[in-house]
Amino acid sequence: MKILLAEDDNDMRRFLVKALENAGYEVAPFDNGLSAYNRLREEPFELLLTDIVMPEMDGIELARRATELDPDIKVMFITGFAAVALNPDSEAPKDAKVLSKPFHLRDLVSEVEKMMAA
Repeated sequence: MKILLAEDDNDMRRFLVKALENAGYEVAPFDNGLSAYNRLREEPFELLLTDIVMPEMDGIELARRATELDPDIKVMFITGFAAVALNPDSEAPKDAKVLSKPFHLRDLVSEVEKMMAA
């Protein structure tokens, strides 16, 4: 199970990678949406885990482009701005999951497991 992670906060990205790898997932981490998108064009991933507010390409644009490339990719936003992701005008993928910061790493892994099983 491969996860593409886009998170511009270095510490947060490190914690997320460690938690997900400990849970048995393969994680490809990126610090901005554009480089994550470029990687997504090269190989498929089961899940896109992305922050919303990032430089170069925000998480909503990344998610929109990711689902154009692969309609089956699952999307989870991790954000302190949940209302932005849930805004119907945001063009975020309709079945995307939103996990609001702050969250416990256990909760993140649990939500990822639920999405991967669905």
